[in-house]
Amino acid sequence: MKTAITTMLGIEFPLLAFSHCRDVVVEVTNAGGFGVLGGSSFTPETLEAELAWIDAHVDGRPYGVDIIVAQKLIGKGQHLSVEQMQSMIPDPTRRFVADLMNAHGMPTEVGDVVRNEFVAPDQEAGEALLDVAFRHPIRFIANALGVPPQSMIERAHAEGVPVGALVGAKEHALKQVAAGVDVLIAQGTEAGGHCGEISTMVLVPEVIEATGGQVPVLAAGGIVTGRQMAAAIALGAAGAWTGSVWLTTPEAETAEYTKAKMLAASSRDTRRSAARTGKPSRQLRSAWTEAWAEPGAPEPLGMPLQSMISEPALRRADVLAAQGNEGARELASYWVGQGVGLMNKQRTCRQTVMDFMEDYVVAVERVTESIDD
Repeated sequence: MKTAITTMLGIEFPLLAFSHCRDVVVEVTNAGGFGVLGGSSFTPETLEAELAWIDAHVDGRPYGVDIIVAQKLIGKGQHLSVEQMQSMIPDPTRRFVADLMNAHGMPTEVGDVVRNEFVAPDQEAGEALLDVAFRHPIRFIANALGVPPQSMIERAHAEGVPVGALVGAKEHALKQVAAGVDVLIAQGTEAGGHCGEISTMVLVPEVIEATGGQVPVLAAGGIVTGRQMAAAIALGAAGAWTGSVWLTTPEAETAEYTKAKMLAASSRDTRRSAARTGKPSRQLRSAWTEAWAEPGAPEPLGMPLQSMISEPALRRADVLAAQGNEGARELASYWVGQGVGLMNKQRTCRQTVMDFMEDYVVAVERVTESIDD
C-alpha cells in the first residue's frame, strides 16, 4: 500500500498499533505494521529499559511512542508531593471506594483506599519521558490528550520525528494543525480509552474536510478488522490507529480474566465513563463503572486524583480475579472500544496483522467489483 502515512513512516501497511506492552509493539512492527508504545505510565528509567528492549528486537524497523503531556492536571506545576496529592482526595470519595470494595469481597479500610505504592504522575514527568524517547530511533511521537506543548513539537521536529495528536472533534483538529502537529488521529466515540462523543464514520471525513488535507489523518475508534480499515481509507484516511484489538492477544498486558471478559463481550458491554481517570474514557462495563454511574455516587475527581483511587483498586481486583474471587471478577475492567464485539477469539499479534491485511484486500476487491463497467 501507499498512503501519506506509509511514506512518512517508512512502512508498507498503514496499521498503527497502540499498546502499553513492548511485546505487542515488537510483534506488530515485525509483522509489517507500526507499533506505538504507550509510555506515560513508565518512569524515565523504566521507559529507557523498554525502548532499549524494543530497539534490540525490531531489527531497525520503525516504531513510535505515545506520551501524554497533559495541559490540565490538578496541581500541575506546583511540585506537590504524593502525600499532598493524596490529601486532596475527599473523605466521602474514599468511603465510597472502600464500601464498593467491601461489597465485592475485597476487605478495604477507608485509610487504605489510596495506597502509597501507587505514585501519581509527576507533573513534569512528560518532559523527562521525552528526553528518554528522543534518545532512541523512534519514527513517530504522539500526544493523546490535548494540543502537545510547543516544546514537544519543536523537539520532535528538530529530531526529524513527526508529531501526532488525537482529536475527537473538528475544532480540536484545527487547533492541532495551527500548533504544528503533523498527523491527526481522528478518534471516534467507539474507541477504547479517552474519547469524545462523535462516531468515527462521521468524525474522519469531518476532520479531513475541516483541515483541507493539510496533514494526514488516521482513523481510530472501533477498528478491529481489515474491512473497517478499508472503509477508513475510503473515507479519506491515510491509515488506521488501533488499540483495543491487541488487548486480547497473548502478548498483551491485559489481565487474563479481563481478556476472557472481553472475548465474551458484545459491543454494548462498554461504557464511556470518567470513573477511571477523571476524564471520559471508554472501558469494559463492570461493577466499578456501574457503581460510579448510580444516583448518589460521588463525582469523579479530576486528573490525576481519580487514577490515584481507581488504579490501586482495579489492579488489586485483577490479582484477586485471577485467583477466582467472584467479587473481584465483577469489578475487573480495562479500557476497550465497542469493537470488542468483533473480538471473539484469541489471536497472536502477528496473526492479527495478517488477518487485517487479508481482510483489507477482500474488502477492496468487493468495492471494486461493485463498480459497473
